[in-house]
Amino acid sequence: MSAFAKDLEATIPALRRYARALTRDAEIADDLVQDTLVRALRSQHLFHGGDVRSWLYTILTNLNRNRLRSLARRPALSPLGDADAPQMAGPEAGGRDIERALAALVEDQRSALLLVVLEGLSYREVAEVQGVPIGTVMSRLARARAQIRSYLDGERPALRRVK
Repeated sequence: MSAFAKDLEATIPALRRYARALTRDAEIADDLVQDTLVRALRSQHLFHGGDVRSWLYTILTNLNRNRLRSLARRPALSPLGDADAPQMAGPEAGGRDIERALAALVEDQRSALLLVVLEGLSYREVAEVQGVPIGTVMSRLARARAQIRSYLDGERPALRRVK
């Protein structure tokens, strides 16, 4: 087995973890990881050294963006809201709050937050994965953390002004 294949295989658990956190659906996440691995193996000749993990995260992130664009063209289904679910109490309620707070984030903010917090990537690596400057990553993280904090404190999300 080549060194590239070994590095690829070692990264699979982290890719699955990131994809599951990103999509919030195990089956979609597994499909996304499989597509990422297929694309990486087909494009192995384009990889010229460096960190395989960052390269794979970039592929996965781009595939997820394409998936979301495709879903945006379909008719929207209305998800069940907080008012539709029974109120939870106890230790599991805190996890549900964080899950809802993450779900309320914009895709780019959620992705940046998950890559830093869940996967332990540096800001520079996240900037490479998302294809943006490091300052944009820092801004996305600050906004994501502030929004989660306000959500968990029970504040209503502020409406964005669109010009």
